[in-house]
Amino acid sequence: MCPYFTSESMATLATIPCNKTSSLQKHLSIFHHPNCKIICNAANTSISLPLSPQTNRLPNFHFQEYMKTKANKINIVLDASVPLQNPIKIHESIRYSLLAGGKRVRPILCLAACELVGGHEDTAIPMACAVEMIHTMSLIHDDLPCMDDDDLRRGKPTNHKAFGEETAILAGDALLSLAFEHVATKTTNVAPQRVVQAIAELGSAIGTEGLVAGQMVDILSAGKEVSLDELEYIHVHKTSKLLEAAVVCGAIIGGGDGIVVERLRKYARCIGLLFQVVDDILDVTKSSKELGKTAGKDLASHKATYPRLMGLGKAKEFAQQLVGNAVEELRHFDASRAAPLYHLAGYIASRQN
Repeated sequence: MCPYFTSESMATLATIPCNKTSSLQKHLSIFHHPNCKIICNAANTSISLPLSPQTNRLPNFHFQEYMKTKANKINIVLDASVPLQNPIKIHESIRYSLLAGGKRVRPILCLAACELVGGHEDTAIPMACAVEMIHTMSLIHDDLPCMDDDDLRRGKPTNHKAFGEETAILAGDALLSLAFEHVATKTTNVAPQRVVQAIAELGSAIGTEGLVAGQMVDILSAGKEVSLDELEYIHVHKTSKLLEAAVVCGAIIGGGDGIVVERLRKYARCIGLLFQVVDDILDVTKSSKELGKTAGKDLASHKATYPRLMGLGKAKEFAQQLVGNAVEELRHFDASRAAPLYHLAGYIASRQN
């Protein structure tokens, strides 16, 4: 069970530990929602996030069981999607990274959003797997010497260390191509216009309006002083956009209307940026063994991060406010159906690697 959102606390409110509060509204402009009340409890120095009155009717939700069940389904499909065939080396390389474990947060978000709007998870599994293929591609390429130059990923040598740079590049390219092929050929019982809409959303999230834009600005910012606004731009595009696409595509595939999709988009933008803020915090607070990747690398390379620009304490406060804003968007939905997304927001905030 996620420590921030236990079944007991969700019946009333979620309590998230922190040291102190500050508005940080200047850096929350695109996420701020006026109805989101974040209350400081001076006695125990915690921030309380009031949830919808509907949470009084929220059933006991077994979050860990939910995550395990969904991840198992995703892993079975991913395994079948890349059989070991000729050329053997490229398929070994793809499978090495695609099946290396991971929490499967993005594909699970896709399934949860689909089910929230009344869809069945089977219709969204091809899209969920496509999102994970693209995420894996981004990790393979991000680790390359010409990018972030890392030797460790999920506790194992990075793809280019195991198979060579040329193979790693091609493995990433193949995964990107396979992702769109997989959605187009495996999605069933969904209106064609919805499939096309979701594919367009996913494509936008990785192109020059999404992941590529964030990576490019990140590269161009190396060795330069970066403002908080510029850092936000990098991470909204490099990290948050794909998380946003996972949620939005799930809602589209599930049959969500325009208003519902946009509310879930706002939720996803908050947790997407939250994911990166937490990543920055973990980079300076955890060891390489705990993270499964090289710790302290951003600090050593003088890379702009939230703890470096804001200080560790205020970075944690920023993360807490993002959780609050994400939760606010879920107040519009049935609490039982939204339970996975409540818990996933807390899970992202409290993750340790």
